[in-house]
Amino acid sequence: MDDGMSTAFPETARPTIRDVARIAGVSIKTVSRVINDQQYVSADKRERVRQVMTEIGFKPSHAARALAGHKSHQIALICDNPNPWYVYEIQFGVRERCARDKIRMIAQPYDRASPTLFDDIVALLDQANPDGLVLAPPACDDTRVLDELTRRGTPFVRLQPGLRIDEGPAALIDNERAAFDMTTHLLGLGHRRIGFIVGDRSYAASGQRLAGYIGALGEQAVEIDLDLIRQGQFDVASGEAAADALLSLSQPPTAIFASSDDMAAGVLAAAHRRGVRVPGALSVAGFDDGPTATIVWPALTTVRQPVRALAEAATDLLLSPAQGEGPQRRLLAHEVVPRASSAPPTG
Repeated sequence: MDDGMSTAFPETARPTIRDVARIAGVSIKTVSRVINDQQYVSADKRERVRQVMTEIGFKPSHAARALAGHKSHQIALICDNPNPWYVYEIQFGVRERCARDKIRMIAQPYDRASPTLFDDIVALLDQANPDGLVLAPPACDDTRVLDELTRRGTPFVRLQPGLRIDEGPAALIDNERAAFDMTTHLLGLGHRRIGFIVGDRSYAASGQRLAGYIGALGEQAVEIDLDLIRQGQFDVASGEAAADALLSLSQPPTAIFASSDDMAAGVLAAAHRRGVRVPGALSVAGFDDGPTATIVWPALTTVRQPVRALAEAATDLLLSPAQGEGPQRRLLAHEVVPRASSAPPTG
């Protein structure tokens, strides 16, 4: 080529869509649009991308070529199952948006324990040829999946990503700020020893919420006691186990903030079993505001995250991509919802 672009490429390596984007000096999304013969790419960029593809011998996968020729009119949702309510809300939000365009949704479980997890997703791409994918956590941060979709040029959107956040469109809340706000709420009630139960480590939101908790304590010059931070798994059992450990400390917390409502329900179970009055002797807060928050007693102070709206917004980004370069973002609002499980500390 005679325009000064560097096309050096190892003969033994298989060129990827990333290589095309780098050499052509455009975004991966632009290359994907050229492969799929989509709009919003100028004629000169389209020609440059095609020249680079020819120069380095890049051949789009069968799935990517199929997308350029016809649509399957279906998208795939890749979703873990931390609890039934969460999965239902995500599926409902995706289906709600799909219905407006008469698009079918295929649900593919993201079973981290399965040795064939990645192969199953590749098989889905090859056999169902979806027009795009919605990646819920933690699939949204699975680098193997992201690399494969990028290599194929398959459009995707991510829910609550934590890694490679500039790669692809995404819908999210500010998890760090949400946890900061809840911790600040508890501090405002007068609590200074606040326990925190971290969620499943494979979810980026878990680390973000921990950062928010630590940030709120630091802002009000409250000492960070590592004994007050316990690991959980987003389920009731892990919340109960973490609460038992926290309430067994020589100086137990006067409040416990669990980074999911299910774990907070486990905290309530441990407190009731031990005869610890809530909120008299212990305030409890959660995160989600699903059905659990109002089924338990006392009703749970929690962070409301709009899971269904997040899923619908993500699907809208996938089905109605905005014009222009760069990844698109939809940042939705969270809300601290005070209920009967929190109160000022006594004594």
